Amino acid sequence: MIHEPNALVSVIIPVYMAEDYLPACLDSVLAQSNGNLEAILIDDGSKDSSPAICDEYAARDPRVRVVHQPNGGIARAQNTGLDLARGEYIAFVDNDDILDRRNLELLLHALRSTDADMSKARWQQFGPSRMDQIRQSAGAGAPDPTSVTVFCNPLAAYQNVFCRSLRILGDLVGRHEEARYLNEANWCRLYRARVWEGIRFPEGRFAQDTAVAGQLYSRMDRVADIDVNLYNWLQRPDSVTHRRQNAGFYSDHVQAALENMAICRRAGVTPARSYYTLMGNLRYEQWAIAESGDQVAVERLNQDRERTAEALRGLSPAQRLRCQLLRGIRTLEKAVYDKRVKNMA
Repeated sequence: MIHEPNALVSVIIPVYMAEDYLPACLDSVLAQSNGNLEAILIDDGSKDSSPAICDEYAARDPRVRVVHQPNGGIARAQNTGLDLARGEYIAFVDNDDILDRRNLELLLHALRSTDADMSKARWQQFGPSRMDQIRQSAGAGAPDPTSVTVFCNPLAAYQNVFCRSLRILGDLVGRHEEARYLNEANWCRLYRARVWEGIRFPEGRFAQDTAVAGQLYSRMDRVADIDVNLYNWLQRPDSVTHRRQNAGFYSDHVQAALENMAICRRAGVTPARSYYTLMGNLRYEQWAIAESGDQVAVERLNQDRERTAEALRGLSPAQRLRCQLLRGIRTLEKAVYDKRVKNMA
């Protein structure tokens, strides 16, 4: 074990209707090789046995803190956790995922040894039928990483290093592109708590993670990546990520993408990922409205179109061409990804 003395990590876990998976998740958090942590469980008005499970774990382990609050969505739950966090470092965990036993240990060592603002590692997806297998392998603990890659300007990396095929090609020619890959997810990362000062998730909106991504990455100087899997992401076809939504869901993603594009414009960064998010969700929003016939949603769509046109006028011809090319590549990749997830048991 790599010892990091006096380094309290606040692990924020929003909990909602997760009784079938929550115990495995909490077991993986509390079994961390670096045990100097506080697990902040925010019960977001669950109607199943999740609140009782949270209280049971708090009664057994003094590192567990529980808050029960009326249902307000994941953003409000995450904000409650951020407001309560006492650690110098912040981590987020989804209530149905599994941490590798060395997750906090290795991420903390990478962050502190490189003086980075955030550290991250690799993750893998799994279906419910593999839960026992994943718990066993995660409990054994990952090996030491073979490399630690530190890079600057994470906002540019987030926006332009997101196509899987291009990352593979980049690694083949020695450019360490996989290490520079950043997405909107907050899990499998360890943040210095100061990064979150003044930043909170927008409540009452979808795409809350996308909405803060640009703010977070624009204020970071250095990010450290370690090339080992430390997080296991459960894939369920009934999750919000994988089911069809109403027009408001897609409009929130459009709004988040536009906000990130504005940040990129001020920073001089080509917003290729946000362009991909923007154009795709604008199309989905239109389809959802065609099915529902909601006139309020039609007015919102017209506003989204006007704002999109204005944002696109701010791109140079070279930027627009790059955005369009990366969007085409990523669209093909997503078709393959969606098929694989749908067939995941």
